[in-house]
Amino acid sequence: MNNLELVEGSAPNPKKVNIKALTYRPLLSERDLLFKKYSHKLRVNTDLDRTLVSFQANRTTPFFNWFKYREGFSSNLVRYIIENVSSRPGTLLDPFAGSGTALFEGAEQGWVTEGIELLPVGVFAIKARSASKRVNALKFKKAVEAVLREDFKKYYDEAFQFQHIPITENAFPKGAEKELVGYRSLINRKYKNNPDILTLLELGSFSILEEISFTRKDGQYLRWDHRSGRSSGKSQFDKGKIDKFREAISLKLNRISNDLLNIDSNPQQNLFMEKRSVLNNNYIEPILKQGSCLKILPQFKDGSVDLIITSPPYCNRYDYTRTYALELVYLDANADDVKSMRQDLLSCTVENREKVSQLREVYISLGKLEAFNHIYNVFNSQAALQEVLSLLDGLAAEDKLNNPNIAKMVRNYFFEMCFSLREMARILPPGGKLVMVNDNVQYAGEEVPVDLIICNFAESFGLKTNAIWVLPRGKGNSSQQMGDHGRTELRKCVYVLEKA
Repeated sequence: MNNLELVEGSAPNPKKVNIKALTYRPLLSERDLLFKKYSHKLRVNTDLDRTLVSFQANRTTPFFNWFKYREGFSSNLVRYIIENVSSRPGTLLDPFAGSGTALFEGAEQGWVTEGIELLPVGVFAIKARSASKRVNALKFKKAVEAVLREDFKKYYDEAFQFQHIPITENAFPKGAEKELVGYRSLINRKYKNNPDILTLLELGSFSILEEISFTRKDGQYLRWDHRSGRSSGKSQFDKGKIDKFREAISLKLNRISNDLLNIDSNPQQNLFMEKRSVLNNNYIEPILKQGSCLKILPQFKDGSVDLIITSPPYCNRYDYTRTYALELVYLDANADDVKSMRQDLLSCTVENREKVSQLREVYISLGKLEAFNHIYNVFNSQAALQEVLSLLDGLAAEDKLNNPNIAKMVRNYFFEMCFSLREMARILPPGGKLVMVNDNVQYAGEEVPVDLIICNFAESFGLKTNAIWVLPRGKGNSSQQMGDHGRTELRKCVYVLEKA
């Protein structure tokens, strides 16, 4: 890995202040000082691009492309990290497992893998991927052929009817929802005694919900096509073609079947499958724990994990409980369940409430109050972060944030990340590595140097920063931010940390 070069440029510009305040402001802001501290660790890595550190590269990769989990990274990135960071297989953990890319790619490379995931969406995707390792490919192919010969509407059963919540009402054209319900009734009736086949057939319909609906995932929320009758405002959103259910389910099931059988004519896929068959000799099925990593990580033993590869939610207001609302309802979540999940997730939306009391109770129950107090003090002593929070509080007071709760969200996000980092550092042995993907963010023209703050937190818990790999091309700020503050390119990075 020689494609590294120093990052050019300077630290973020400090907030402009009036002339009277200059007397009390240091020449360099705390963010400037933090940038100065880590500037020699920032390296442009030309091996990396936005495709590699996002789901985009998985779109053409068998198995990983069955379900589009847009917030995940690619299997190629996991392979790259393992090849360039680790020495030999051991135990790999992803505490924000998502759809399990790190777990399954790590397992293919001979690692024992463990994951923590809160959302049922990711849990089901991981369960389905595990089923694909056990299922008989020929039997699954026959099941697909038999199912696709049926008239789904004939099997309509109210027991499988969507129990919609307010944010998913009228998501499907009526005919599509009726076929979807009939399909689910059919496969549960015919394959209830073959759970692996049933799980993969369920994955087929689970993974096409967006394609057959009036919705499109858009970060903070679901966008609604004007044909749904729910869209409003001056611009009427048109998502284009809405797939028919039979068309979409046929394409998805045949893709899954072809991947399992290795009958696709794509040479790259055949090569991938050959490699997979060799690696499977050392394959161990991932271990998954469902719940919040804030509660589960403190229960891991010291030094029990050799490598952590993860990408936590970004501090960008994305609400996974809204963007994946259809999938959550498919998995029988009701409105109260969704609200509860939103609060349990790592705080990255303006609706999240602080978890100080919850975390204190967790640490008290484990006899670790002293550790809680230490983490709390580390959070409060991070000068650059406190500067950012002070600036955001001031902007909120002046009504210059497009949502007054942004300051609270940023505070909660880093408070919880501080706890996560302490636990990740604790469960690594000396020489153990933590590799994390994350984006910097900006609010009202003020950049939040997420990468530098996280590395500084990590240092307080015994980790050293080996490198901060910076993508050659960063992430632009939002159109609204550009209009108000000009175009700013924010760093998108992969942090490589090591237990000292």
